[in-house]
Amino acid sequence: MLTEDRKKLKDKKRIVIKIGSSSLTHAETGELNLFKIERLIRIICDLKGSGKEVVLVSSGAIAAGRQALGGQKRPATISEKQAYAAVGQASLMMVYQKIFSEYNCTAAQVLLTKDTMTNDVSRYNAQNTFDELLNLGVVPIVNENDTVSTHEIQFGDNDRLSAIVAALIGADLLILLSDIDGLYSDDPHKHPDARFISMVYEITPKLMEMGKDTSGSDVGTGGMSTKLAAARIATDSGSDMIIANGEDVSIIHDLIEGADKGTLFMAHTNQDFDLMDYINYNY
Repeated sequence: MLTEDRKKLKDKKRIVIKIGSSSLTHAETGELNLFKIERLIRIICDLKGSGKEVVLVSSGAIAAGRQALGGQKRPATISEKQAYAAVGQASLMMVYQKIFSEYNCTAAQVLLTKDTMTNDVSRYNAQNTFDELLNLGVVPIVNENDTVSTHEIQFGDNDRLSAIVAALIGADLLILLSDIDGLYSDDPHKHPDARFISMVYEITPKLMEMGKDTSGSDVGTGGMSTKLAAARIATDSGSDMIIANGEDVSIIHDLIEGADKGTLFMAHTNQDFDLMDYINYNY
């Protein structure tokens, strides 16, 4: 049964989709799952065909570099991660652009750092670039510029990055695809009786405390705490947000059609919203 709030999702026009590394790679090997990437791109192109604007925030650069370099384990040091990302960003975009072109769509790469967003001029330029790309019918593919980021200027995870992008471009829906079904009252991997939360109308301090820095993947980085931080940014900026399981990327279509899947965080525009406050705040 569709709720009224979920029925409204089909009317969203500007959508940001974030997909994590664990949803783009094979669990057994860590290599890119080309079948899943192809399905993701087909869905995005279909959304564009229905008149929607879509921005994809994609993890996977380090995983792609790891594959290209024949690495057998996740890089541990910052310099290793930056080297893997330098190789992987190019490799991943080649895959994206090739498959997007097969569906007569054009993709563009947008690499951001925290410095880009904290500087007024570069943030304004980034916003204009997004607007122009969307006006041209292009799908921007966003990632943090891992090859130049240091700890001091990192967003830290693509959950928060995707929410910042959603706020920057005035998106009305953010979809976070991860390796979890949504928000639970506790970590369901450790507590089988944890209660699933389908709707969130207000992000309270108690809700933020539910966030646990856990991730069951060898390639992902973000736990529930990062997703709740993203939800606070998105909903305060006026965007609904959904956390859903990206195991089957066709869930994107189901969500926009109003299916009762994932956790829906309802927008509650904060009149005092200042993106800079959220970029610099550590949750």
